[in-house]
Amino acid sequence: MVTMDDIKTPPQNLEAEKWVLAWALMDNETIWIYDADKLEPADFYQKEHQAIYSAIKKLWWDRKTIDVVTVWDQLQKDWTLLDVWGMDYLYDLSTFLLSTSGCGDYSRIVKDKSILRSILKVSQWIIWDVYKQDETVTIMESIEKRIFDLTQNQTWEGIESISDILNSRVEEYVSIIDNPEKINERKVFSWYKWLDDMLAWFKPWELIILAARPSMWKTSFALNVVSNVSMQQDKLVAIFSLEMSSESIVDRMVAEVSQIPMSKITKWELDNEDFSNMGEAISLLGSKKIFIDDQWWLTVPVLKSKLRRLKIEKWALDLVIIDYLQLMRWTSYEWNRVQEISEISRWLKELAKELEVPIIALSQLSRNVEQRIDKKPQLSDLRESGAIEQDADSVIMLHREDYYDPDTDRKWATDVCVRKNRNGAVWEVELKFMASIMKFVETEKGEKDDWTY
Repeated sequence: MVTMDDIKTPPQNLEAEKWVLAWALMDNETIWIYDADKLEPADFYQKEHQAIYSAIKKLWWDRKTIDVVTVWDQLQKDWTLLDVWGMDYLYDLSTFLLSTSGCGDYSRIVKDKSILRSILKVSQWIIWDVYKQDETVTIMESIEKRIFDLTQNQTWEGIESISDILNSRVEEYVSIIDNPEKINERKVFSWYKWLDDMLAWFKPWELIILAARPSMWKTSFALNVVSNVSMQQDKLVAIFSLEMSSESIVDRMVAEVSQIPMSKITKWELDNEDFSNMGEAISLLGSKKIFIDDQWWLTVPVLKSKLRRLKIEKWALDLVIIDYLQLMRWTSYEWNRVQEISEISRWLKELAKELEVPIIALSQLSRNVEQRIDKKPQLSDLRESGAIEQDADSVIMLHREDYYDPDTDRKWATDVCVRKNRNGAVWEVELKFMASIMKFVETEKGEKDDWTY
């Protein structure tokens, strides 16, 4: 229940403000999260906190280290030294953090309280306008303007006129005509001809779901795409593996590139020729822009921070692979799992648009597949959330007939089924899997080559 004492104090949460500042002092990369929440110094209630956060932001944009000493030095330069409680207060903030989770939650609390204070301020001005007893029409116009000014900063960003968009597109069209060689610069191809023709390549704002039941080689397919994109186009690719170690991923890629059977690599049964081929493969892979993160506990804010940092430091980010969706977490807090997966898929789509990079997220399918006579997966088999289907621009599903029918004559054949495609038709095609080197290859459907190694 709100009391009169509560009304006297504007909305604020000093503890949340301390958490936000403490986190920035401990992990500078959290500034990315604060920027996403549009957190500004004025959003802090306590003036000392405003000054400290302003100093932190200046250091961040100057690409300098953010800690107690550098913040204190920046405060002295800004002549805001008297506005804070001394260096001891900064040291207290740096040790205030008791947990390493939820920084985004606390920054949103600070932002929400700031918005509430703005609402309170506007409400007070509206009351003052009424008490002035001007013409009713004048008062109404004033109220409308104040409310509009309050809301437009929250709602207007991102709305563009078609004229502005067309002008931007015309510039791009002219640039392409003048420089035809640049047409393919931003395109990311899988280098599987049928898939690129069908999807019209991977676009910078797309979320692509690659789904299958276990043992359908979906990780191998994703890594094949990584190799193709890196080798053929020299693109920068980031792989986030929540299931496999970075060493296992590298072993698979070495096997694919060197064409040394995976079993020989894992058992270290290599002869001199193998070592020579492996050396060439390692040298080639080492020269490519492939980055791997095998942190098993990956939350949405952490992923967002890492991708932003990678794009800024390397001046590029062309493709992101996440293996796999159901192992991700929204935050460290436990949610209803279906709701959490829905939020994650929606956020991945937003992240693809924000960073202008295609994101391929691997996904598990439900056991419903096993209960049908026809085992080929459908969109309804996506596990834990129908929101995945809704958010994805494309959904690609893998199916092995020989997994369910060992006597089939389609050994080592994998049906790659495009079940959703915003840019065209849905279709499916057969690839052959060279299991020994973990590589998918295109063949004409019905080809009888022996792919058993």
